[in-house]
Amino acid sequence: MPTCVRGREPVPGGTAYLVSGQSDLHPEHRRRWLIRTLVAVTVALGAIAGGPWLYARYLAPDPAEPLALSTPDPAASAAPQVDEIHEVDGTWTVVDGSEAGYRLGEVLSGEQVTVVGRTDQVTGGVVLEEGSLLEAEVVVDVASIVTDESARDAYFRRALDTTTHPEATFEVTDPVDLSALEGVTESVTVEALGTLTFHGVARPATAVLEVQPTGQDQVEVAGQIAVTLEDFDLTAPDLGFVTVEPTATVEMLLVLSR
Repeated sequence: MPTCVRGREPVPGGTAYLVSGQSDLHPEHRRRWLIRTLVAVTVALGAIAGGPWLYARYLAPDPAEPLALSTPDPAASAAPQVDEIHEVDGTWTVVDGSEAGYRLGEVLSGEQVTVVGRTDQVTGGVVLEEGSLLEAEVVVDVASIVTDESARDAYFRRALDTTTHPEATFEVTDPVDLSALEGVTESVTVEALGTLTFHGVARPATAVLEVQPTGQDQVEVAGQIAVTLEDFDLTAPDLGFVTVEPTATVEMLLVLSR
C-alpha cells in the first residue's frame, strides 16, 4: 500500500498526488471558495485602479487658504497715534512668522485637486525711501516646501533639482510707490515688477502685493506671482492617472520688522 505523503493523498492506480483539502471540497464549498477568490482579486484590482480616484474624491484634505494678511487688533492699533507708528522709510527684514510656497491644480483620475505646498524657511529684506520701495529680495528654501503627500514632495524636489538649486528668489527691479501707507492702518495693494528665479532659471515676474502695517516697526506683505512652468524649463507631468496643470501660483506672507 503506498505511503502517504504529508498533505497529499495517493491516487489509486497511479503515482500522482492531489493536494489534500481541495480534492475533498464539496462542490458547493468549492464554488464558494472560487467566488471569494474572484471577489478578492476584483477588490485588489479595483483598489489599484481606483485608489487615486478614491483619494481625490473622498480622502484628499481641503486645500489651505491662500496666504493672507492678519486681522489687526483694534485695541493694539489704537494705543499710539497712527502717524507715530507708520513711518515706512527704512530697512526692513523678513522675520519669523513668514511663509511661502506654491499652489497648483492636479487632475487625479478625473477629479480636480488643488495642491498647496508651504515652508517657513523664508529670508530677505526690503529698503524704503521717501515712501518708495527701492530694493527688495525674498529668498525661499525650496527643498523645505511640503504638501500633504511625501511622495509628491519627493517628486517636486527631483523636478526642481533642489540639490543643485535649493533656493528660489524674487527680487524687485522697479521702484514701487508705497507712500499711501504713511499714517494708515488699512492695507494697500500694489504691483511690483521684478525677477523670479528658481530651477536655475530667472524670468521677469509681477508680484501682486497687499501691504499692511500691523504695529510699531512691523509690516505684513501678502503676495502672489502667477507662473507658467515651461517658462522655468519645467514640464507639467502627465502620469496617466494624474495630470498637473501647466500654470501655478507662488504665494508668500512676509512679516517685516526693523
